[in-house]
Amino acid sequence: MIINKSLILLFGLFYMTSGLAQNNVKIDGRLKPHLDTFFEYCKQYNIEYHDKLFKLKNIDIVDTLTISQKGSTLGMLTRDKNNKVENIIINWITLLDDEILKVVAFHEFAHYFLDYKKHICHDCEQIMAAVNSSYFIIIKDWNEQVKTLFLDSPTYKRQKAVSYSSSNQDSNNNLTW
Repeated sequence: MIINKSLILLFGLFYMTSGLAQNNVKIDGRLKPHLDTFFEYCKQYNIEYHDKLFKLKNIDIVDTLTISQKGSTLGMLTRDKNNKVENIIINWITLLDDEILKVVAFHEFAHYFLDYKKHICHDCEQIMAAVNSSYFIIIKDWNEQVKTLFLDSPTYKRQKAVSYSSSNQDSNNNLTW
């Protein structure tokens, strides 16, 4: 009887520990300040990020993305066999300049946390452009760039549409004739 209780307790402890391990996402310390700042903006715009964060395995700086004179991949989302995002990865080359790192990090965070499925343009000096000829133009206008990034995001627009729909429904329910 005591052995059975011990086994049950041990099994329960193992189950809880493995469940907690699944909620761990490895975050490269060099990206953490940018991620924290991004989450502060999420709070400001009332965008939930916590559940999505813990669906990831890694937010990491890697040396496996393409670098060439003809074009480099500075960041991307990687997916599992079911097309679910597993990782946000940033090219190590962005570490050469903190401003470039910040723009690329926000770009990739926005793809995942703000549901930007596509880029907004090819090269238009916006955070969500496919290519940016000058990251420094974006940085000069950083506050406005971030505001546009969030206000134009699919997540924010969807949230506002739901909020508007709910408030209209509530006001229609309060009408008296």
